[in-house]
Amino acid sequence: MVLKKLLGSKATRSLTVVSILSDAKQAFASGNRTRGLLLVVVAVLAWKWAMLGMVAQGVLKLFRGGSSASSPA
Repeated sequence: MVLKKLLGSKATRSLTVVSILSDAKQAFASGNRTRGLLLVVVAVLAWKWAMLGMVAQGVLKLFRGGSSASSPA
């Protein structure tokens, strides 16, 4: 119950959406328009379902090899 309430809170949804939009901005900046557009769509859906956004970010992190975009390569 507590976890469901936390994941459904406005603050959690807002942080998830901001984080996804940040990833979308980085994708657009690196020239990956497809990933950027997909992330914008996920951000819109994440406003309603925060867990969807968290799962999408986890999957993208796995595809990037587990490293964050801001860490040196």
